[in-house]
Amino acid sequence: MATSTSSLRIGVVGYGHLGQYLVERILKDGAAFGLTLAFVWNRKSEKLKGLIDDELILGDLSSFADRQCDVIVEVCHPQVVKEFGLHFLSQSHFMVGSPSALSDPDLNQKLRQAAQLHGRTLYVPSGALWGGQDIQRLNDSGALKALFIRMSKHPSCFRLTGDVLSDWTEGEGRHVLFRGSVAELCPLAPNNVNTMAAAAVAAGTLGFTGVQGEIVSDTALSDYHVVEVEVTGQNGFSVHTVRRNPARLGAVTGSATYNSFWNSLLVCKGHGGRVYLC
Repeated sequence: MATSTSSLRIGVVGYGHLGQYLVERILKDGAAFGLTLAFVWNRKSEKLKGLIDDELILGDLSSFADRQCDVIVEVCHPQVVKEFGLHFLSQSHFMVGSPSALSDPDLNQKLRQAAQLHGRTLYVPSGALWGGQDIQRLNDSGALKALFIRMSKHPSCFRLTGDVLSDWTEGEGRHVLFRGSVAELCPLAPNNVNTMAAAAVAAGTLGFTGVQGEIVSDTALSDYHVVEVEVTGQNGFSVHTVRRNPARLGAVTGSATYNSFWNSLLVCKGHGGRVYLC
């Protein structure tokens, strides 16, 4: 494990668009920030050949401990969090890029217990969530009464389970795909509602069942995603933010979120055995 005078060793789990971005940033700028790449894992390891040095490719994720990482970053799928999250926390700090996995109350509790037991930090990146720390402070003060998040995207940007968005046509306009608790939304759109999941972590007293969310398909949104957050506090206090995140057609992740993840990673230097929004 790294000391105050050595680099933090980072393992990246997943090599989609976000994983590629983080790997490239670590290789390019990591030394200046005290970070070094320990390994890269991808479900299809052949995708890494010729792109990543062979010594950095981890073929079997179950052997991650051999790489002696300080921080493991998951940027692939909630199923990896479910299968390996407890193991990761037994060896290193863990930044969960698919916090929708935490909508499973049993897994959520077990990960929190593992973090406390091993003295590791379970990091939840803010991603596209604007004002997450403010929501957390309001929650911790006992003044948070309600939280609602609406995510609007072009239909090509959604990756949904089931047949919620099985068919659409260009020019059909705007329609609500689902509205309900974030706990209900996470299994429906595990790759699209991580912003909502981060909000549910920040709003701990409301949790995944108390925080409400809505996903909207809008063919007019060809250039960006829209994230609206409505916070309700005591005595008439409220905040409404609207964030427009530039995004290409078909992109699950908006372009501004990439740098947000990088900045979150720079925070991951150990905050004790707890969950930490970064």
